[in-house]
Amino acid sequence: MPPATTRSTEPQPPRLSRPARVAEAIKDWIVQAHFSAGDRLPSEPELIARFGMAKSTIREAMRILEAQGLVKSRTGPGGGTFVLEVSKERARALLGNYFYFKDLTIRDIYKLRRVLEPELAASLAGDLSEEVLGQLEAIIGECDAPAETLEEERAQHIASLKFHALLAEQSDNALLGFLIDFMVNMLSGLTVYRKLYEPPNEELWRRGAAFHFDLIDALRAGDADTARLVMRDHMETAQKLMEALEVEMQRRFISE
Repeated sequence: MPPATTRSTEPQPPRLSRPARVAEAIKDWIVQAHFSAGDRLPSEPELIARFGMAKSTIREAMRILEAQGLVKSRTGPGGGTFVLEVSKERARALLGNYFYFKDLTIRDIYKLRRVLEPELAASLAGDLSEEVLGQLEAIIGECDAPAETLEEERAQHIASLKFHALLAEQSDNALLGFLIDFMVNMLSGLTVYRKLYEPPNEELWRRGAAFHFDLIDALRAGDADTARLVMRDHMETAQKLMEALEVEMQRRFISE
C-alpha cells in the first residue's frame, strides 16, 4: 500500500481574487516590457486582448494598481492610464501600515539600526558635499542647548532623527537608504506617540550631540573606519538611553 500522506496544518495564504491576479500579471508585464514612470499604458481593449480577461476584470485590476500608487488614470485630451513611480513617502506609509499592530519596541528598531547605520556612515565617508555637511551641521544647531521644556525636548528628538534621515538620503544603495529612513520615521512616530521625550534627558542630548559632531568630522575627513565606530557607539548608547525612557514611560502608565 502507498504510504499515508499527512495534510499540512500550516495556514495557507489566502487565494487572490481574479482581478488581484490580473493586477499582478499587469505589474509583471510593466516591468518586463521596460515601461518607465510617465509612460502611457495600452488602451483598455488592448489590455483585454493581451490578458484575455473581461472588461470588468481589467477595470478592477487597474483600480487595484491605482490604489497601490503604481498607475494613474487621466481623462480628457491626452488622457489614459500612466505608469507612476511609487514615492518614498507612500511606500513608507504602506509599510508602516503593516507594522501598525506589531507593537514594535525600541529594541526591535535598534537591532537593525546598530547593523545598518554604521555601514551607511562608513560608505558615506569622504563622499558628502560641503552643502550636505552644512545641512547636517545646521540640524545639530537646532539642538545647541539642553531642552528646558517638553516641547523643546520633543523638537530635539525629532531633529536628531532628521540628521539620520538626511544621511540615509545620501546613500547610493536605494534599499539601504530606504530601510534606514523607514526605521528613523518609525522611531520618530514612537517617540511622539509614546512621549519618550518626557521628561527631558540632558544626557541623551549631550551624548547625542557629541556623537554627531564626531561623525561629521570623520565624514568630512573621509575616515570610514572612524565613521563606522562613531556610529556604532552612537547607536549602542542611544538604544540604552531610549530603552530607559521606554521603561519610564511604561512605569508612568502603570502608576496612572
